[in-house]
Amino acid sequence: MRIQNSGPADVRIIMPLPLEGKKNNQANTNVNAVDKVKPFGELLQDRISGISGLKLSAHAERRLKERNIVLNNEDMAKIEDAVTRAAAKGSRESLVLYGDIALVASITNRTLITAMDGDSLKEHVITNIDSAVIVK
Repeated sequence: MRIQNSGPADVRIIMPLPLEGKKNNQANTNVNAVDKVKPFGELLQDRISGISGLKLSAHAERRLKERNIVLNNEDMAKIEDAVTRAAAKGSRESLVLYGDIALVASITNRTLITAMDGDSLKEHVITNIDSAVIVK
């Protein structure tokens, strides 16, 4: 940055210096844009699993398997809608009640953190949530 005095001591004009060695190369810009694209494998996995806008944490996947909870694409769409509604209200961590299943979701990360079925809910205290969404 170059400071140029022009007149009284209390008035200064600050001008940015040009970047040296920086070329305006359109081909280089396109290569950088390609680097930011999601890998094909991840896109394919998202489509296969049907969870394009909602992720499952490793813990949530483990809990779903342990408790024999199976969520199909329709279920995931309803849960994703609940997460979207919670986000619209400014929630950060939410309890999503879906039938006899309770899911804790990180709204900001759009990730299901854990899952509980009816038996697991009987003696649980759920903390660190700022909202609850009931899905019909």
